[in-house]
Amino acid sequence: MDTVTTTSATAAPGVADTVTVRAAGGGEGRTTVKSSAAPDRLWEELVTSALLGTDRRTPTGLTRPTGGEAADGGAAADGKTAGGSTAAGGTAGALLDAAALHTVRRRAGLRPGPAAPPPEPAPEDPRVPLPEAARRRLDQLLAGRTAPSPAGRRGAAPDLAELLPQWLALAEGHGYKAPAAALPALLDAARARTDLRPSALRFAGPRGLWLARLNPEWRFALRGTGAAGALPSPRDAEGVRALWDEGLFAERVALLAAVRNDDPAAGLALLASTWATERAEDRLMFLDSLRAGLSDADEEFLEAALGDRSRNVRATAAELLSALPASALAGRMAARALTCVGLDRTADVPTIGVEAPHECDAAMRRDGVVAVPPAGRGERSWWLGRIVESAPLSCWPARFGGRAPEEIVALPVADGWRDELHAAWCRAAVRQRDADWSRALLGPPAIPPATGPGTSSLAERARLLSMLSPEERALWVARFVAAHGLSEAFQLLGVCAVPWAEPLGEAVIDALDIAREAGGYPWSFSGVMGLAERCLAPEAVGRLEPLTARPDEAEDIVPGAGGYWSEAFRRLVSTLRLRASIRAELTPPA
Repeated sequence: MDTVTTTSATAAPGVADTVTVRAAGGGEGRTTVKSSAAPDRLWEELVTSALLGTDRRTPTGLTRPTGGEAADGGAAADGKTAGGSTAAGGTAGALLDAAALHTVRRRAGLRPGPAAPPPEPAPEDPRVPLPEAARRRLDQLLAGRTAPSPAGRRGAAPDLAELLPQWLALAEGHGYKAPAAALPALLDAARARTDLRPSALRFAGPRGLWLARLNPEWRFALRGTGAAGALPSPRDAEGVRALWDEGLFAERVALLAAVRNDDPAAGLALLASTWATERAEDRLMFLDSLRAGLSDADEEFLEAALGDRSRNVRATAAELLSALPASALAGRMAARALTCVGLDRTADVPTIGVEAPHECDAAMRRDGVVAVPPAGRGERSWWLGRIVESAPLSCWPARFGGRAPEEIVALPVADGWRDELHAAWCRAAVRQRDADWSRALLGPPAIPPATGPGTSSLAERARLLSMLSPEERALWVARFVAAHGLSEAFQLLGVCAVPWAEPLGEAVIDALDIAREAGGYPWSFSGVMGLAERCLAPEAVGRLEPLTARPDEAEDIVPGAGGYWSEAFRRLVSTLRLRASIRAELTPPA
């Protein structure tokens, strides 16, 4: 076996390196490489010669090997060792020897690269540190987020991942700051769940944004923030102007929202300063930010936006103007609506008569009425809906002889226009945030949704409920659950304030108990059970503990249902107890 040794691996340009090749039989030869070029240049020449062949190109500074000596007769007369290796003859052998030398030189003489500048120190977070018990609980919740769940049934253990949003809300409400050691796991959790991002990033604070700049996987945390990871103060006119003129689109959207929230007039002025030069899709997003703090002071700008070249921009401007009952657009829509809807004087009983528009003229199109309806919708009903939903609700009592909203909604509607008219009134009530009309369109909770005075759509009812006070909302849904059970209440429960007020919590527990006694499918109530784990007040544990016992299973119920119900109620109880512990650990700081 041949060996290669070097006498120098760090020779400077112009200094000879020597390679000694020793054959297995003891023969030895030397190849001299004069580093007339820089080491990297010499390596390139060696590679080029190897590719082209030494007959066509010999590397600069490569000298032919000196004569070899054969020990114990092991070297052949032509300069080759007994094993056939080139030891002292031929340019090709010299090139390989030089390559071996230079390989050692490159490996041994590698210089470290220049050190990167250290990051700026993390900013201070002036908020209060977490209590030790709360810090340990946060670690548990973050670890539970990624813990593998057993296949099939969940068991009786709480779902830790679903409790993290409530924990963050409590911690933020008390003004606590995130522990530095928890920031990586917190950012990972926010990366995995978009619904967690706002609360997780607020809790992470300035140090979380500082850390996010150091990891490409956490770049989402920087979206909508300034180049330094934070927006300038809305009162910093120079910083706001610089970011508005030079920032990325997401940064500008966040900046406009921040300025608008601080000073609606300043936000409007900022948008107006570049409105004419913005792209249509950008104008649409910027216009949507005016919903926050919308007032009559925005009317002039929105009225001008009705002439925008983008149809979507015009439609959004019209929607915002229709939310201002005193706006000129609302007045124009009221005039159109009153010509289409009124009392039918020919009917034997007071009845609402409807005459839908026969055309969509240019003035209607400018006011945001889209001329072409969606597939499956008739033109006239589409135009009527767009007009009525944009008209101020205050125009209807006088139109119907001074009747209150409940009396108007209860009137029969001629010619099958009831559903279209009531749906438009529902959209108007939500847009104008009118609690009286929302209450009237919801109707009594005991009435079946299909025969109620307003809308049978549970999604529409949920939006109407959100216009009521939290107390009234909870009482209405409690009565709905008591009358109709839980099968249709999931969307309605989702808009109620957490924790559920006492009447609603009791109604949900009663409905679950009834379903349990009836031997129904427990997994069909899994959605409501999940809501109950997050929304029931922890004090409901006493009411729930008797339900954790496994009920006797009659012959006519689903096999195994009793075990499932017992497990579900045990999980509910353990989750409520854990939430009580979390609340106790996150007490307000002194």
